[in-house]
Amino acid sequence: MGILTGITVIELCEVYQGPLAGQSLGDFGARVIKVERPPTGDPMRGEHYAVERNLMSSYFAATNRNKESICLDLKSEEGRSALHALLRTADVLLHNYRAGVMERLGFGYEALAEINPRLIYAGASGYGDSGPLAGLAGQDLLIQSITGIARKGTNSGATPNYLNVPLTDYASGMLLVQGVLLALIERMSSGRGQKVSISLFDTAVSMQSLEAASLLNYGYETRWFDLSLNFAMQVADGWVTVLGFFRQNPLQLICQALDLPDLSELMGLPTDVDQAANREEIVERLRPAFHLLTMDEAVHRLQEVGVLSAPVLSYEQVLEHPQVTHNGMIRKVPAEGQEDLRVIDHPLRLSRTPHSIRRGPPLLGEHTAEVLGGLGFDAAAIAQASSGRPEPQQLAGQSPAGDV
Repeated sequence: MGILTGITVIELCEVYQGPLAGQSLGDFGARVIKVERPPTGDPMRGEHYAVERNLMSSYFAATNRNKESICLDLKSEEGRSALHALLRTADVLLHNYRAGVMERLGFGYEALAEINPRLIYAGASGYGDSGPLAGLAGQDLLIQSITGIARKGTNSGATPNYLNVPLTDYASGMLLVQGVLLALIERMSSGRGQKVSISLFDTAVSMQSLEAASLLNYGYETRWFDLSLNFAMQVADGWVTVLGFFRQNPLQLICQALDLPDLSELMGLPTDVDQAANREEIVERLRPAFHLLTMDEAVHRLQEVGVLSAPVLSYEQVLEHPQVTHNGMIRKVPAEGQEDLRVIDHPLRLSRTPHSIRRGPPLLGEHTAEVLGGLGFDAAAIAQASSGRPEPQQLAGQSPAGDV
């Protein structure tokens, strides 16, 4: 039993943003029925390494545990009828199609509210339901480009920098979960569902709310790394990050940690502002002492004197870190016909009602016959609704997300 036991979620989502939201609701007990398009399903099934070896895609497994999979051809009348049947009694609909697609298929909010007034209609998009960009496909790297994130680590004339982490996908997916939960709470008093919307674009703009405040109100751009004596430094076995934040004279403390004379006095730089303005010269003076230390030694010394510091690790090193093991952040999920897959766990911890992993990622269409049969569809109707593919299959997906 989970917090959301008894809640049924119909997920029409692909790639990362929407499937992450569906998985999060499933982790806490909701029944999540993932509707996939035949014959290839979610494009994240198409991880080439796995497909070539007839294995479950690790990408798909990362965001699709605790779900059932059914195939419906929503371009056919039979497929749309089957989806309508599912939605008549569902609690939540999740989708991440482009603006207008759901309406063209007959599954807009107003139409579905008529057949199920209690339905929470949750849509995740690239740019929003309306506006000049609404019709464009959204993707995390594009969102980094158009919202200023790709310029964060560069000067105005330099080549843009892209983070190899889908931050806005993850953040907007989790915000979608928050919206669904708030709507479910409100429904307890009103008895009515409502529309919940989030976009990658708005999420990325909102993630920069502190930087926006200085630009909007006082006309200057905040660059956090430049606000104090902050720097990355190479040591004997790698790199460390050193931050002078929250200290009036961080250089004095750094010299104390390294057993060096007080450079803040010798260089006539008594404040963090002075030191930030002379960062390059200071780093050159400190470099020889740092080169003698390992990452662990440097971080330990700096932390002991109250200077913020951490090693710079590869993600492979992170996954092997004892804190990751202690926090239980890597879990195993079953995968049919192969060894269990290891995936990242949901990071939220509740003391009395924890989340759980009840099933692994499904095969494509694995539950079509079971789910539609439960609604009264016979074998022929199921075959028509699923475009003649009632048997579960694991195939590579190539179609772009967010469109039909």
